[in-house]
Amino acid sequence: MAAAEVPDKPLVSLSNLPATQQQRVIVFAIAAALLAAFAITAPFASAQLPAFVSFNPSVEAMVFVNDLVTSILLFSQYWISRSRAILALATGYLYTALIVIPHMLAFPGAFPGLLGAGPQTSAWLYYFWTAGTPIAVIVYELLRDADRTPRPHQGSPRYAVGWSIAFAVGLVAAMTWIATAGHRFLPSLMSGDRYSNVVVYVANPLAALIAAIALALLWFRRRSVLDYWLILVLFSLILNYVIAAFLAQQRYSLGFYASRGFTLLTSMLVLGLLLREMTNLYTRIARANITLERERNNRLMSLEALAASLSHEIRQPLTAMRLDSHTALISLDATPPDLQEVRSALNDVVRSGERANQILQDIRLLFGKADQAQEPVDLNVLALEALRALRAELDGRGVTVHVELATELPLVMGHRGQLLEVFLNLVHNAIEAMNEMADHARSLHVITQRHDDDAIVVAVRDTGPGIDPKRLNGVFDPFVTTKSHGMGLGLSICRTIIERHGGQLTAHSDGKNGALFQFVLPSKRRDEAAGTNRVDD
Repeated sequence: MAAAEVPDKPLVSLSNLPATQQQRVIVFAIAAALLAAFAITAPFASAQLPAFVSFNPSVEAMVFVNDLVTSILLFSQYWISRSRAILALATGYLYTALIVIPHMLAFPGAFPGLLGAGPQTSAWLYYFWTAGTPIAVIVYELLRDADRTPRPHQGSPRYAVGWSIAFAVGLVAAMTWIATAGHRFLPSLMSGDRYSNVVVYVANPLAALIAAIALALLWFRRRSVLDYWLILVLFSLILNYVIAAFLAQQRYSLGFYASRGFTLLTSMLVLGLLLREMTNLYTRIARANITLERERNNRLMSLEALAASLSHEIRQPLTAMRLDSHTALISLDATPPDLQEVRSALNDVVRSGERANQILQDIRLLFGKADQAQEPVDLNVLALEALRALRAELDGRGVTVHVELATELPLVMGHRGQLLEVFLNLVHNAIEAMNEMADHARSLHVITQRHDDDAIVVAVRDTGPGIDPKRLNGVFDPFVTTKSHGMGLGLSICRTIIERHGGQLTAHSDGKNGALFQFVLPSKRRDEAAGTNRVDD
């Protein structure tokens, strides 16, 4: 049995995009402006003005461009959303664009002799033209419900658009043929430049009724931004019918010219909406692409940081293991072998191996959930443990250590291994910062103290050359380093760890007299917390 095809879901389009409060206010404001213009013009609609024959073709040329561009944009919307309602509206706008051409060519005095037009051709083409928009809106509204029902199969949009264009072209050709070749069989709408009773009592009321039906359908079922703008289009079209036939009643009157203004506005409204919404859509897409690109770069940087942090953190215990192993070999080669030193060095190798394993677990937790492996931690104990782990490096570089640990220091809740890494990184960085200083000037201070009643301050101060104050704000950024062989991740990782523990890590330096790195962590008082005395090495 063949697998059933999954119906396509309608995508977001102007036909189902809800109108915002601002958009509704704009629509009603324009409607009020149209009504005000109508009220000002209506008392003088019958006033006869000079005949500008070129005025009508000029306006209709703009209408043709507007409606053609609108139809193209609506066809593009259909191509994306596959909405049959949008397709019907696009076909309607294509029809109104194309039928403007024969109406312009048949207008009396504009292009005489073309199309074989009679005295009634232009008037009939006008009603065939203006009826296109409300009929298209009615079909659009009826097909909205059909769009909500998924179809098991949808053909190619190219096929649907092609047939819609063919239908619009064929319908325009048929209407043009009826209004030209068959104009003598149609009721008379014009007597010279005046509208006949057929226009006043039949054609115009019928056209206004069709527009009113379309307007009522939209009004009672309005929900999208496109609905509101189509309501405005139909409102403008009804005002056009009223002022042109009921009030003006002849060509080249003030009402006639005003009606052409309403016609031009009718063709511009939806085009303006489409251009505005597509501009907004382009802006949103551009911002989304920027966001996605930033997220992609962040993910790549996270992966790079993870790999680099592993290399950065593992290097220290591996270096210690290499040095301790070398010490053990030298002790074994001694005569007699110094077995006590060998045992001590091998014990250090074991501890370094355990520390490397702990680092791998800590890195995994660092890039995972922040609340994993929380336990009470004594920062004084961690400070001493870090100094013991770096004893060989401190002694080898002639660094004098001063430790000032507060007594009765409360515990903190956190991940012991990660907090130990912070101590190790800060102390190791301080040792390297003092590498070029004279032996007597290499001094390291590790300090813990209470901060108010709910926090603990830890400070690591060196007597190195210090950090340029202008660069202090960037020392915690990933991949930023002052070392020729550094990776720029140690301080970034330290800051991440401290922030995940609810604290803050800061740096202070005048650029001349060493650097001070200090972090503050919230404390957790426990009955079993033990105090430690001040120790000076």
